[in-house]
Amino acid sequence: MQKKYLTKAQALRKLQRFCAYQDRCHSEVRSKLIELGVYGDTLEEVMAELIVERFLDEERFARSYVRGKFRLKKWGRIRIKQELKMRKISAYCTKKGLEEIEEEEYMACLRAILEKKISDYTRKYDDFTAHQKAAVYANGRGYEFPLIWEILREMRSKV
Repeated sequence: MQKKYLTKAQALRKLQRFCAYQDRCHSEVRSKLIELGVYGDTLEEVMAELIVERFLDEERFARSYVRGKFRLKKWGRIRIKQELKMRKISAYCTKKGLEEIEEEEYMACLRAILEKKISDYTRKYDDFTAHQKAAVYANGRGYEFPLIWEILREMRSKV
């Protein structure tokens, strides 16, 4: 089967719809263009046009990505940073994106995760092991160990 090549105008229209549906990063758009058979100068021209028309904005992508992953999936900052780095998002845009997470909301989310996991684990394990397993779980979701231990110490002092 012969591959159909798109003109610049066709590729631009397709990618405008692709980017309008949800915020995309440059690497996703570049991959989509290559998948559609658009290469070289045409690819770069379409990318430039999308940026000029504000269909493609890495800072906006980083901000919406951080909001979504934190609020919906309850990921921590470490995991979010790793995912943005995999998508080749600049350090500046990553920093701007992480500003979307308010500290109080972040700590409340971490506290809720730890409380839930501790209550799940105390059915099977002693308190020390339950706390340790909850800490490992929270770290696996991308939360920082110093914050995890700070909240665990607070929780222990209240008991």
